[in-house]
Amino acid sequence: MGELSLATELGQLGPARRTSRRWTSADAARYCRDLARRHYENFTVASLLLPSELVRHFQAVYAYCRWADDLADESASPEQSLELLDWWQGELIRCYEGHADHPVFIALRETIREFEIPPEPFLDLLVAFRQDQRVTRYETHDELLAYCRNSANPVGRLVLFLGRCYDEQRGRLSDDVCTGLQLINFCQDVRRDWLKGRVYLPTETLARHGCQFSMLDEDTATDELRAALREEVERAERYLASGDQLVPMITRSLRLDVALFAAGGREIASAIRRAEFDVLRSRPRVSKLAKFKLLAACWRETRRMP
Repeated sequence: MGELSLATELGQLGPARRTSRRWTSADAARYCRDLARRHYENFTVASLLLPSELVRHFQAVYAYCRWADDLADESASPEQSLELLDWWQGELIRCYEGHADHPVFIALRETIREFEIPPEPFLDLLVAFRQDQRVTRYETHDELLAYCRNSANPVGRLVLFLGRCYDEQRGRLSDDVCTGLQLINFCQDVRRDWLKGRVYLPTETLARHGCQFSMLDEDTATDELRAALREEVERAERYLASGDQLVPMITRSLRLDVALFAAGGREIASAIRRAEFDVLRSRPRVSKLAKFKLLAACWRETRRMP
């Protein structure tokens, strides 16, 4: 959890915490702000583009996701992760029932009330985090899509709620963008995931190109892995293309952020192509200059929208 370890955070704010500090709304909002700032630099950049009245609500949602992610990935064992995720879900349910003493849920409670957010997106994320403790391979693309429905798509729907522009049509387009981002991140992070014992490239895709799991242990991508990655990158780009339809349909104050997310996914795809689909030699990245150019291009594009 950034500068603080999960063990430290759990000692202070976990299920076995010994002291029960009374958090004010302002203190809870400050906690979420500090958590977002110290853990994820891109969140701070994105926050600069948001209307000031939305920033604390995005920080509250981010803090919820950050805690859940760390409970899943930084615990001592899958068993402990599952126990802690159950506790986190219990805290969420208490929040919806009007009871909250954890700073994240004190802050989140106000966001949920103001924007009338149902519990499903928050609960769906926990389904995905639990799945990561039990499932390390996906046989088919459909299985991977089912995972993305819980791991990525709820985040986009939460953004739509915060923009007061959620409906099913926008929700479906948002799902496409979020799925595309998740898929392209899987392609980018093959090495990282493999070192964690996980593979998010469909087994059927790998097999179709003659790629064995053992090839993920190499220092350089084989031709077989490159071919499999090409297929998956192209698939991700098809989902990301829905962002072109979504951006003009959402509230003006969020258009630049959403456009940047979709464009960022496409730029990662381009970085993977420039590396000739060798994601094992080094992790493809988007340079600061490229990010600035994306920002400028998205700003111009969204400014022209009616």
